[in-house]
Amino acid sequence: MLNLLFVLLAYLMGSISFAVVTSRAFGIADPRTYGSGNPGATNVLRSGKKLAAALTLLGDAAKGWVAVMMARHFSLAETEVAMIALAVFLGHLFPIFLGFKGGKGVATALGVLLALNAWLGLAALATWLAMALVFRYSSLSALTAALCAPVYAALLGLPRGWVWACVLMSLLLVWRHKSNILNLLSGRETRIGKKT
Repeated sequence: MLNLLFVLLAYLMGSISFAVVTSRAFGIADPRTYGSGNPGATNVLRSGKKLAAALTLLGDAAKGWVAVMMARHFSLAETEVAMIALAVFLGHLFPIFLGFKGGKGVATALGVLLALNAWLGLAALATWLAMALVFRYSSLSALTAALCAPVYAALLGLPRGWVWACVLMSLLLVWRHKSNILNLLSGRETRIGKKT
């Protein structure tokens, strides 16, 4: 029963949209009303408010990190930690507070990965940064990092349940980026830092 409570708490934590919260605090438009319409850090950056975008990124990553670290602090089983990792991630994708229409989960996934294993999170972050520096597409960077994350997890010898959690998060990230994939293929994807 206590473990189910942890899963529910993780989902509710994931449902907090820092893109919306930060935008309101800075007095800027709701990120769901401009650009890609995605309540995430990259879209908030299109508002021109770099601090708001940075705080969105930190907040979304922090909720993933806190949820998983709480599970590990209370020495929950490896499978339960994996369930909580997925719950906080799904909360971001399908937040109850926003009518189940959330962000794409990149920052939250990063927080989860860092909490599961620091080297795993750093490897995924390094992959994102390298792709972003070379190609200047947030979506392409996220897709590449997402596809690499389960491979990194397996190479690091992490528990099987955690590796499968990475696989599921990666598949969901790719699915959430389906419109970005079409835009990349057609040459219509917006580059990082460009307003729309």
